[in-house]
Amino acid sequence: MSASVLFDTPGPRARVRNRVFTAVGSLALASLLVFVIYRLDVKGQLDPNVWNIFNNAGVRTNIRDGILTTLKVFAVAGALSLVLGLLLAVARVSDHRPVRWFATGFIELFRAVPLLITIYALWVVFLTYKSDLGVVGDNAGFWGLVIGLTIYNGSVQAEVFRAGINAVPRGQVEAAHAIGLRKYQVMTTLLLPQAVRSMLPTMISQLVVTLKDTSLGYIITYTELLYAARKMATNIIVNGESPFTAVTIVAGAIYITMCLALSSLATWLERRGRRAKSGIVVAPAAGAAEHPEVLEAAEGDTVAAGDDTGRPLT
Repeated sequence: MSASVLFDTPGPRARVRNRVFTAVGSLALASLLVFVIYRLDVKGQLDPNVWNIFNNAGVRTNIRDGILTTLKVFAVAGALSLVLGLLLAVARVSDHRPVRWFATGFIELFRAVPLLITIYALWVVFLTYKSDLGVVGDNAGFWGLVIGLTIYNGSVQAEVFRAGINAVPRGQVEAAHAIGLRKYQVMTTLLLPQAVRSMLPTMISQLVVTLKDTSLGYIITYTELLYAARKMATNIIVNGESPFTAVTIVAGAIYITMCLALSSLATWLERRGRRAKSGIVVAPAAGAAEHPEVLEAAEGDTVAAGDDTGRPLT
């Protein structure tokens, strides 16, 4: 009987038990889904008139504007969080104690403070001093949401970068110093490229969190997708009721689609990274042409280090 790293391969009784549990769980989920659909039908939420509101041009325009606003906030906050995370990660591994302590305190503080509190506090600050800061109109909500997302997600991204930097073998760093590279050269040419490559799927996964957290903008009345959907559902009356359920389902499906697209990108990058060729072909020593037996031995080492075609393994 074979075994995996985490558990033993199930035997005949365990396989039967797993099948029974799977069948019972699937039946329970199907029953719950049927019950939810039944209750929605009883409440009139499946009435065609309720869902016909999405054929209205104004409704579709509001949803489109909400999606574009959400993507704009995500694009700015995502890019700024990556830059901030990179700076904080480099500062946290710095040899200078004040710099390292400041970066550590900043990261730990804003990872501990709830994001909603950060966004709300920044929004109040921008509203209070908007004339002094040059903020006008809805820009207070935009920058409050963007900076709040940047600070929180940048702190998380900093830990992702730091994990990638620490994952680089210590011997490479020592070899880089041995050949005379300075600290900033070691960081920019050796540590960061490998850290970014190894942690790229995790970084994109955190960007998915950033995209979802844009929905917190509705708390500060910023017109992102969730706020636009909530406002639209409040202003529309169908059969004497507001179609909150239908609008929520559609908005949720849009969020799920956008997050799945980003998650698929992370999965694709991870698979692409695993397929990347990183083998090194052993070159024959100088003068090997004069000694054929040395050249044959070098070629044999290359084949042994690769597959049956002579290509090096990754």
